[in-house]
Amino acid sequence: MPFMPTLSLPLFPLPTVLFPGQALPLYVFEERYRALLRRVQASGEPFGVVWIERGRDSTLPLHERLSLVGTLAHLTEAEVHEDGTSSILVVGGERFRLRGMMFDEPFLTAGAELWPLPDSDPPEAQAIKQRGADLLSGMQRSWPERAAVLRQEAPAEPLLLASYAASLLCALSLDRAAPACNAALAAPTLLDRLELLLAALPAEASGDGAALH
Repeated sequence: MPFMPTLSLPLFPLPTVLFPGQALPLYVFEERYRALLRRVQASGEPFGVVWIERGRDSTLPLHERLSLVGTLAHLTEAEVHEDGTSSILVVGGERFRLRGMMFDEPFLTAGAELWPLPDSDPPEAQAIKQRGADLLSGMQRSWPERAAVLRQEAPAEPLLLASYAASLLCALSLDRAAPACNAALAAPTLLDRLELLLAALPAEASGDGAALH
C-alpha cells in the first residue's frame, strides 16, 4: 500500500458510525464543537467522525474511548440558530486511521492517515457483487415491511450499499448495531465489510425468527 500522509484532523466523536457516501444530520450545541464548526467553515476542511461506545467506562478520558478508525465528514449544509447552536448536514468521505492525539484545541484533534479500501481483482469483484446481492436480500427478509422501499432506494454499487445498510442498522438499533457497524468500517476489504454487515442483520435474515428492536 502506498504511503499515506498524516493529516491534522479535528474530531467529532459520536455513538453512531459514519460510512463513506452516507449523509448524516448533526446538531452542534457544545462550545468545543461550535469551535470545531467555526474552524471547518473558515478552512473548508473536513473533520473526522469517530465512534465512541455508549456505556463504556466514562471515567476514562474521551480520547481513550474512541475507535481508532473513522470517516471524513464533509460539511454540505449549516444553519446557525439564535442561541448559537447549529444544525448541519455532512456526507461521509474517505476512511482514516488515528495515528496520535493532539491537545492544542478546545476540541479533540488527531494525526490521521487516510485508509482507502484496496482495489479488488476480478474474482473478488464477482464475489463482492454476489455478497452485495445477498445483503440486499437479507435486508428485505429482516425488514419485510420496508422491502419495497429497499428495492427502490438501495444503491446498486456495493460500497454505497454497505453504507446504506449500516446507516439503516444504526437507525433501527443503535446500541446493538453500532459495534458491528464499526467493525464493518474497519474491515480490511469491501468483501469483508459486506460479510460483516450481512452477519449483523436482524435474525430474520438467517431464518431463526428473532428480531432486533
